This record gives sequence, structure tokens and C-alpha cells, in this order.
Amino acid sequence: MGQVKILAIGNSFSEDATHYLHQIAKADSIDTKVVNLYIGGCSVERHWHNIEQDAKQYLYLRDGFSTENYVSIKEALMEDDWDFVITQQASHDSGIQETYYPYIINLFQYMKEYAPKAELLLQQTWAYEIDSTHDCFVRYHHNQQEMYEKLCDAYHRAAKELSVRLIPCGDVIQLVRTKDPFIYEKGGMSLCRDGFHMHYIYGRYLLAATWYSALFHKNIMDNSYMPETILAPGEKADPAALDVIKECVKQIAFPC
Repeated sequence: MGQVKILAIGNSFSEDATHYLHQIAKADSIDTKVVNLYIGGCSVERHWHNIEQDAKQYLYLRDGFSTENYVSIKEALMEDDWDFVITQQASHDSGIQETYYPYIINLFQYMKEYAPKAELLLQQTWAYEIDSTHDCFVRYHHNQQEMYEKLCDAYHRAAKELSVRLIPCGDVIQLVRTKDPFIYEKGGMSLCRDGFHMHYIYGRYLLAATWYSALFHKNIMDNSYMPETILAPGEKADPAALDVIKECVKQIAFPC
């Protein structure tokens, strides 16, 4: 297998998702180029308007780290022969179906035009933590389950209309939240670091493991990578907690 080239057109949630992906794949002897185009809080509507203006507003992250360069979506799409191109709705709009249209249709048509060989996918984002202070949590009555159900409906509708696969990150997160040591409402660990972004170790690992399983059709239980981060000094991953995450990823993203 040659180098597998993965492009995410997203925001901080795709930054979380791609942070460990290159390393997880490398542990399975898969060479990857993982690029994330980052604008904080960027929605599919803004992605489309940026395309219309050919705006060089995206910070270019490679294999989990910033290059300090800014590019347009067109530049990134034309840079390489991508195997996968993945996008998502902004988290605050994720459960509001009308915010997807017509922008997501236009966006996917554009991606298909400029990356004709790539498989196009949607990342299903996730519901905020139960006590999140995010300004837009009020849209979901500060109710995690309501947000989760609404974003599931919106993403599944979009994936069906676009005829694309969904990377089920939100589903995996919601399942892990029911397992020790991640039952937050009973004093367990939150998968979020601030009520909506993922924990630097466990949350980001969960997302990358889900992408790895979905993109490569691999069982994460067979992967030996242990997440390491300089963003949480002194904190090391608990293998038992990672096993809980792996089992949930396997159940949802690699059910066979």
C-alpha cells in the first residue's frame, strides 16, 4: 500500500479527530498524509462562502501539527491526489438541519469536482458535555441527549442525500459515556476538556481510532499505539481506559 492521503476540511473538531490519526496508522505500518484545514467554529455555510471567495483563511495542519501556513480549500484539494476528503458541520449547528442546506450539497459537489478520485465522507460530530457552558448549548435546552438525537438525525439525512459514509464519532462518544471510567454524571472522567472539545488524550484518541477503523476497515483492538501529548503534561494514558474506548470503537465502527 502506498501513502494514504487524507484531507479534512473542518475546524477544531476535525483538529481533535486528526491529531493522532497518522500515529495510529503508522503503528499498523500504514503511511499516511493527514491534513486538516482549520478555522475555529467553521460551518458548512462558511466553507461554501470561502470557496466562492477562494479565501486563504485555513490554517494547514499536517499529521496533527500546525505548519503556520494558510491556504484556500481549492489549493488544498488540488495539492494532491487525495484518497479521502472529509468534512462536517460546525458543532453548534450540528443538530439544526436547515443550517446544512444548500451549502453541504454545494460543498460536496465542489469537492467531487476537485478531488474526483477521493472517497468523500462526513464526520458525525458529538453532543456537548452535560454541564457545558458553550453559548450555543441553549439551542438544545442544555440537554446532551437532545443534542445527540438532533445531530444524529441531521447527519444521517445529509449522508443519505449525499450518498456518502458517515464516520460515527458522535455515536462512539455517546456509548463511551455510559462506560466506566467515563460516566461523568456519576463522578467519572469527562471525554471533553472544556465541555465541548475532546480531552487531549482520551477524547482525541477515541476520534482518531474511529477514523482509523472507518477509513481502513481495521480493528482498533489490534493496534498498539499509545497516545502521547505535550498538551497535558504529566498525564499518561491509562491502558484500561483506552481498552474501554477501543471496545466501543470496535462495536460501532468495526462491527464485523
